[in-house]
Formats: sequence, C-alpha cells, structure tokens
Amino acid sequence: MPEGTFMRVYGIDFTSRPRRGKPMTCLACQLEGDRLCAGTLGTWSSFAPFEAFLQQPGPWIAGIDFPFGQSRTFVSNIGWPATWPGYVRQAESLGRAGFRQALDAYRQPRPPGDKEHRRATDCAAGAISPQKLYGTPVGLMFFEGAPRLLRAGVTIPGVRSGDPDRVCVEAYPGLLARQLIGRRSYKQDIRAQQTPERDHARRALLQAILKGATQPAYGIRVQAPLSLADDPMGDALDALLCAIQAAWAWTQRAADDGQPTSLDPLEGWIADPHARADAFRAIGPGVS
Repeated sequence: MPEGTFMRVYGIDFTSRPRRGKPMTCLACQLEGDRLCAGTLGTWSSFAPFEAFLQQPGPWIAGIDFPFGQSRTFVSNIGWPATWPGYVRQAESLGRAGFRQALDAYRQPRPPGDKEHRRATDCAAGAISPQKLYGTPVGLMFFEGAPRLLRAGVTIPGVRSGDPDRVCVEAYPGLLARQLIGRRSYKQDIRAQQTPERDHARRALLQAILKGATQPAYGIRVQAPLSLADDPMGDALDALLCAIQAAWAWTQRAADDGQPTSLDPLEGWIADPHARADAFRAIGPGVS
C-alpha cells in the first residue's frame, strides 16, 4: 500500500439469529500502511443493516466470522451442485428448517467420525465443521450468511468474483486469539459464567495486540480503545480480531490475498497466516 493511502477495513462478529440481546457487531477501522486504527463500533439487531452494509460503495474489505463454505466431501456426498454459488443457492432454497433437517438426515446414518466433515481450512485452523448445528451453530451461520454474500455481489477472493471494491474474507478470531493467549477462555454469552478470569483474559488479549504482538505474523500494528475488552460476550473484541485478519489479507493482495496454494474454491478459506502454511498443503482439499 503506498504511503498515505487509506483502506476501510471492517471486522464483523456474526450471529445466525441477530436480536437485541445478541446482535451482530461491526467495528469500522482504517488501515494506513501497517497501522490499523479502530473506529466506530456498531451493532445490528437484524439482518437488514448487514445487507445494507454489504451494498455500501467501496473500496473496503470486511472480515466476517462465519464459515463461507462447506466441505467438498459433504457437498459431494449429499449431491448438491459442485460450485460454491450452486450449493449456496441449494442450501438457501431449503429454508432454515429444511436446511437443518437435511444436515440432520445426512448425519444420522453415518458412523462416528464420519458424520460432520471439516474443510481443509478448518483442519489447518483448528476450526469445527461448518455442518455443526449445536453448541456454536456454525452451520446455521453459513446458511444465513453465505446466501447474503452471494446476493450482494461482493468479491470473495479465490471463491467468487464480484465487485472488486467490496471484498469479504472469512475470519476466525479464535485462531488469532490462540496465538496470543493460548486456549484461555475470554468470552461467554451466559451471564452466570462471565467470570473475572475471562475478563482478565480479554484484557490480556487486547493488551498483547496493542503492544505489537500481531506484528510478527500479521505485519499489522493496532490502535484501539481499551473499552473493546469490556464486553463480557467478547463480540467487540472478536470484531477487532476479524478486522486484523481482514487487514492482513488486504496487505497480501499482491500474493493472492494470502490464499493457500492448495485452495479449493468450492470450500473457501480462512484469512489468517496460520491457516495457509504447510499443514494446509499436507491436508489437501476436501478432506473430511
């Protein structure tokens, strides 16, 4: 990026059912050189503001915390179209209840260890299967998020060519957090489990970022308010982590946005330097 050039960067903590008690969280940032400055923090209690955001004129890049795709193994086995737009439209056509029923029906007769498949990028990043419907329901996040990206006509590098000034990459804040504080739990939606230990972990994570811990791997210096660690659900802090991953992808645009060399465009990829290395190439695309 030439000196003095700014890029709008957004980090979005996504949810499959936004509401007042658990909205989507969007952190607007500005990237100049290698410095990412956090700006306005907003929340969306329905999908309408998210859809409007995707249509806003660029240039901008957004890191969004949900799986953009499904594994090739699952798509092939269930008989959905073998293109990303094709199977995203197929999933949407089922409706939310029908999508859930299709995943349940797929899982039920299969033996343990072969019920839910991970993409190559999930294996490399230590992420759960995008078919998951319980716990953290990333399957429903895919169902609600991916069709909206497709309809918005944004570019998803390596997956879908759209408006080159509106770019979305898949973020996974947990991967970045693990690099800085290990597996310490730093967030919790359930009020009774919002402990001082989690509060300390959030503040340690943010302090590490502000002191430059992201520079070696991500090449990004971060300026952000300490108040981002106040939210016990961790949504504001996760939005910052998503923005860091998006900013890293933007700085890698001359090198295919940081995509792994073995990228399977059917599955998609997580934008993070730790998810693109030899582990990714060793796994290969489409492994369950």
